[in-house]
Amino acid sequence: MTEICREYVQNSCPARKPDGHKGDFGKLLIVGGAVGYTGAPYLAASAAVRSGAGLVSLGVPQCIWTIEAAKCASAMPFPLPDDGERLTADALAPIQEKLRTCDVLALGPGLGRSAGAARLVRTLLRETEQPLVLDADGLNALSEGMSALAARRGRVTILTPHDGEFARLLGISPDELARRDRAETARDFALSHGCVLVRKGHRTLVALPDGRVLENTCGGSALAKGGSGDVLTGIIAALLAQGATAEHAAACGVWLHARAGDLLAEQMTDYCVNPEDIIAAGLPAAFREAQR
Repeated sequence: MTEICREYVQNSCPARKPDGHKGDFGKLLIVGGAVGYTGAPYLAASAAVRSGAGLVSLGVPQCIWTIEAAKCASAMPFPLPDDGERLTADALAPIQEKLRTCDVLALGPGLGRSAGAARLVRTLLRETEQPLVLDADGLNALSEGMSALAARRGRVTILTPHDGEFARLLGISPDELARRDRAETARDFALSHGCVLVRKGHRTLVALPDGRVLENTCGGSALAKGGSGDVLTGIIAALLAQGATAEHAAACGVWLHARAGDLLAEQMTDYCVNPEDIIAAGLPAAFREAQR
């Protein structure tokens, strides 16, 4: 099993052209958010901007658009059809219109759970040609219709579940998942479905569709806070948008996220680090370390 370490990231992060402009560093679309879950899409978008994406658009339900517009300065929120709380299947057409000018789709942060949102997720999985990062309630929607993942074989798809979400994807209980070998289960899933699986947790695993598994070597309980997963989604999607391969985007994203937490924990303790600290201070320190 390959270890994800500083040297791996140093050799695998997408290069930055000194004379590059924003169009050279990718156009990312993030879709998510719901009433009660306004922080998740904001954190994902902010992390993507901090991680180097050239342009970040954020599609959210109409009902929370003004909140996101007030919070976001560097990302560009826009409203989508909703049922008063969450996105509906009617959001498909405007999302697809926006995707025509984007390189990567990140789907799921703060999406919430409803029949309409689940249909939207599964349709986007089937019909989106661009690389796609799926997280949070996007994963829960997928668990109700795994054929949508089969339809993406041959296209770049990165799933980022914690163990509860992974158990739902497998259709087993968390207790049954805990009894299985962690790396072997991740490897089997990635092989079977032709995707990249980021199995989050202590020493996060990145399982690849060719059967290889990479293990992260850093990270601790500073990241055990609501919103940390949304930050990771934004980092991975931003690296993809800048031209990283699926393997490198996932593995570098995992290390940078975890190392950012470790570096801040040295200053603030594991208790005090929050996801916004990771974005504002942790990521710059981690990226700087990876470039030495």
